[in-house]
Formats: sequence, structure tokens, C-alpha cells
Amino acid sequence: MPRHTYASAGVSIEAAERAKARIKRLARASFTPGVLAEIGGFGGLFQLPKAARHPVLVASMDGVGTKLKLAFETGIHDTVGRDLVNHCVNDILVQGARPLFFLDYIALGKMNPATVADLVAGLSRGCRENGCALLGGETAEMPGFYAAGEYDLAGCIVGTVERKDVITGAAIRPGDVLIGLRSAGLHTNGYALARKLLFETAKYKPSTRLRELGMSVGEALLAEHRSYLRPLEPWLDRLHGLAHITGGGIPGNLPRILPANCAAEVQLSSWTPPPLFSILQGIGDVPDDDMLRTFNLGIGMICVVAAAQAPSFERHLKRQGEDPVRLGRVIAGRRRVVFQG
Repeated sequence: MPRHTYASAGVSIEAAERAKARIKRLARASFTPGVLAEIGGFGGLFQLPKAARHPVLVASMDGVGTKLKLAFETGIHDTVGRDLVNHCVNDILVQGARPLFFLDYIALGKMNPATVADLVAGLSRGCRENGCALLGGETAEMPGFYAAGEYDLAGCIVGTVERKDVITGAAIRPGDVLIGLRSAGLHTNGYALARKLLFETAKYKPSTRLRELGMSVGEALLAEHRSYLRPLEPWLDRLHGLAHITGGGIPGNLPRILPANCAAEVQLSSWTPPPLFSILQGIGDVPDDDMLRTFNLGIGMICVVAAAQAPSFERHLKRQGEDPVRLGRVIAGRRRVVFQG
């Protein structure tokens, strides 16, 4: 009778140990003063900032989704980790929270230390840029569960905000101004439709270069999800609301922060979506409503600010290198988005 081992079942403990050694080095580069233990324990230890008086912890978790298919097809694995960190940072930023630490989950059918190292390098870079620590995570080798060369990537972020500074949207009033911050592309939403249109309908390849884009299709789709922490952090105590424009687009996300007696009036003519979105719509004759609910259309974050402070806020954003868009205003009405031509 043949002798069976864990390795013969498809799990390489040796490869996992090599990957873990590289993960420790990459994670350590993101450590902040709050980290109290090295990577490798059963749990990560983090000390809350000593200056915090009434800290509220804000947590969120997400995955990269089908954007990972582009990583599989191109062999580029060091950007999707940064995508994930930035997405999660934005999700807690809208409540006024600064990130403290991040935990990742990587699952794959066969351990590939080089691929795992690339993923963690992106996670570590995203954490360093946002001032948070890659505190720990899990790398799971699951033979037969994933196709060869494929994996899943998800993560959890924890941040903190003083109780008095939590942004709830309760301060939003009719007359407030809506100011949009531009996205870098699709960010991490709408890839199921985008891939279908570009690769199945138009028969493009990731390497196909399109003149309108000035780059390849793969490069455009892999453009990394932006973090809005740095430009917005100095103004968090003056903003009435923030909406991260992810799945559901503007009509699906902006109402989430509006009080029951407020609606948002958005002028579609106030900005021109980047060429990638018009290419996608043209390939599939996608209805306008579907475009609005599937993609961010070039707007990654919407800020709600008092009308009197809007000019000062816009000047601040321009000094930060942003190109803000005055999208519209808050009006009286039931909680929804009203689009104007």
C-alpha cells in the first residue's frame, strides 16, 4: 500500500514556510508604533494610540473580486493587494476613521511563494502609504478548490475615530455642496461586465493597446484603486458626509449617507468620464442606468460640505494635486439621487 503524506495530497508545508518567511519581512516593513508582536503568533497585538480620549473602533472587510482575473491573465500580482488596502481605507474613512491595522486572507490551490510574496508586497505597500500596519493574516493552501494559478484575496481593516468626530451624515442639510474626487479607473467594481465586454464581445486581449486609452486594455483595467485618506484627512472635521463610490455607483452609494429628508441632485454634465467608460458603453450598447449603477464613471469619492466652505475646500484639494468636480447639491426630498443633464 502506498504511503500517503500531506504533500502527496497537494499541500506543501515547505513551500508554505518559504512563503511565510517572505511575508514576515514584507509585513514588518509596514509596522507602526502600535504593533506589539511579530508576525507568526496566533493573533496580532496592537495598542490603541495613547492620545485617544474616547476612541471608537471602525472595522470593514472586502475582497478584490473578479479584478483578480486580470492578475491571473497578466501575471501581475503586486497591485491587487494595494487595491484591497486602499478600498478598505476608503470604506472606514467615510466615517472619519484613520486606519490602524490590516489583516489579509490569501487562499490558493497550490502554494506559489513568488506569487504570495507579490501579493503581500502590494498589501504592505498599501499599508505603508496609509500609515497602518499589516498586522497579520492567513495564507491557505487548498488543493482542488481553486483552478491552477488562481487564488482569492480578501482583507479586514480596523481604524479609530474619536466619538465626537464620527461622520454620520446627520449634519447634511439642503444647500450643501457635492464635490467629487476622481477615480483612477474602475477601481475594484464592475469587472464582471467590463471583462465580458472587452474580452468576449470585443475579443480584445489584455495586451491590446487602444489609442483612446493611451495604454493596453490590461493596464487600464489594473489601474489601482485610489486611497483618499491623504487629501481628505485635514478636512475630516469639517465635512458633513463622505460616500465611497463602489459597487452600485453613485445612485447606490450616495443615498447611504443622506438624512431621510434629503436628496442629492447630481449634474451629469459637470464631468466627463474617462475614455474607458465610453469604450465599455459603446461595445455593449449598455444603458445609461446600467452604467451609473455598475461603474464609478470616474468619480471615486463624493464629499458633502457646507456651501460657504466649498471654495476653501476646493482650493485645499487642488493644493493636494486633486482635480475636484463640483457635482451638484443637496436638496430637500426623500433619500435618493436625482440626475440632471
